[in-house]
Amino acid sequence: MTGRPRTRTTLARSFSRPVRATALSLGATALCASLTAGCGVIPGATGGSGDDPIKVMTWAPENSDATNKPGMPAMARAYGKWINAHGGINGRKLEILTCNDHNDSVAAAKCAQQAAAENVVAVVGSYSQFGDSFLAPLESAGIPYIGGYGVTNTEFTGQMSYPVNGGQPVLLAGLGRALSATCGTVALVRPDSIAGDELPPLLNSGLKQGGHANADDELAAEDATEYSDQADRALHNATKDALRKGCVVPALGDRTDTFMDSFRRAREQYPAVRLGTVLGSVDQTVINATGGANGPYEGSYITSWYPPASDARWDAMKKVINEEAFGDNRIDPADAGVQTTWIAYTVLKAALDKIGSGEVSADAVRRTLDGGLRVSTGGLTPILHWTYEGKLASVGFPRLVNADVTLQVVQNGELVAARKGTGGLDGITDMTQTLVNADVQ
Repeated sequence: MTGRPRTRTTLARSFSRPVRATALSLGATALCASLTAGCGVIPGATGGSGDDPIKVMTWAPENSDATNKPGMPAMARAYGKWINAHGGINGRKLEILTCNDHNDSVAAAKCAQQAAAENVVAVVGSYSQFGDSFLAPLESAGIPYIGGYGVTNTEFTGQMSYPVNGGQPVLLAGLGRALSATCGTVALVRPDSIAGDELPPLLNSGLKQGGHANADDELAAEDATEYSDQADRALHNATKDALRKGCVVPALGDRTDTFMDSFRRAREQYPAVRLGTVLGSVDQTVINATGGANGPYEGSYITSWYPPASDARWDAMKKVINEEAFGDNRIDPADAGVQTTWIAYTVLKAALDKIGSGEVSADAVRRTLDGGLRVSTGGLTPILHWTYEGKLASVGFPRLVNADVTLQVVQNGELVAARKGTGGLDGITDMTQTLVNADVQ
């Protein structure tokens, strides 16, 4: 940690993935002539004026060796079908284009280039780890990026980006706040990298707000194939406080699953130690795949951007899924990607409703979003409203407008709302001030 100058603006690096894509070179761009690779379209007429369908795109990785989010484009298609079955938007049908970014920077750029070639009015509710690759083509074409998953810091800095959640910074700060009241020693396991260096201040900002000492900082190699030593040390350190149970927080991005294999074995000697983590590293599908109630996540605290899937505020989304995608097992209402896509399309519809019978284009959508539009999501988020620079611009996130976090716990293998008031988090909690006070010097 020593020897690396730290400034307040360094907080604006990516926190969720230890590996960041570099900007796509002009030479690589020239190789991306095939714009339709990996992409699909719901059939419909092309065009962007008059009675032609309004075209938008949703992308996410599918069938890759890393993170996959097939539920996001599937949710987009279901939403499009539902909107069109109910008269469209201002009498015009919504045409949903989808693209597979394959967890690859060049493929992500191809998706963005196809969006530009197809004259979509927005890219909506999408997931990609390669913001450096896809945002430049979108910005060149003037296409707004509405409701990214929050996996890269560029989503909170780019002027064409309209995020609907607070990404990893909000989740880590909220987790620290929750664990401050329930844990003894907190041990953070994170990548030994420049991006990893930014994680402790975020977690510690929440711990500090709750009057707790900073977390023990356990560094790990980004490309390790097992984490036995780190799991043993983290568990040992978490038992320093004899009066309160300790907690271990793995924050290793794609390697969290690898760490958990080692953690599960080592934990047998430390049964009292509790686990805390964030949505994105863990969700309901991961909990199911690792044994549910008998898995390593049982009893874990997990911070999320949204209410649990059992909350009645998701009923409208579930109704659309039941009507248009019943039996499609790619769409899990408890998946944060599916939820983010739903909220992003809520924003899109609000913008299109505001435009009304006027010209619908990428420029018109962007002007509407920039012109003071305030979007209600039925309580799933605060009122969404994007300004040139939000309250968190001082710590490197000028586009971050939703710093709300909820605390969930794994009970009987299911993510449910934590007990009211746990760790000072009472339902939905705004972490803006906590992040503003984060010690990132």
